[in-house]
Amino acid sequence: MARTGNKNIQAKLVLLGDMGTGKTSLVLRFVKGQFYDFQESTIGAAFFTQVLSLNEATIKFDIWDTAGQERYHSLAPMYYRGAAAAVVVYDITSMDSFERAKKWVQELQRQGNPNLLMILVANKADLETKREVENEKGEQYAKENGLLFFETSAKTAQNVNELFYEIGILIVP
Repeated sequence: MARTGNKNIQAKLVLLGDMGTGKTSLVLRFVKGQFYDFQESTIGAAFFTQVLSLNEATIKFDIWDTAGQERYHSLAPMYYRGAAAAVVVYDITSMDSFERAKKWVQELQRQGNPNLLMILVANKADLETKREVENEKGEQYAKENGLLFFETSAKTAQNVNELFYEIGILIVP
């Protein structure tokens, strides 16, 4: 994370999680205010930037949206190395994606930056009727592992901006 005198901060942010959890949709909602019902799978990783102005500082997020397919897993350390924050995303309608998110958290705890801010995100809150992972389950796991927790919907924009603003507030020195 580079910092200059007038509180302009550049921060690397990485999104990790299973394929189809909505990582790209969360980023597109935050960066462009857009949502697409059918989002192509990310190949390798996608890169976005977004400037966030807070009272204390202006933050330029360098956002790495990683591919969720298992065949790209070995590339992930290249993206989370040096990150200020990692957003681990799961889909509330998929218990498998929650279990996979836990594995990402364990990997980050083992290999990530010790000062890494980690956020567990339960995405697709708009699909309440198809929920497999109760909110309390995600919250409890986050609490036990020292993570922030947000339940979001990229489709409705629920908590998307709040997620990124909270990250911004917490990484400002």
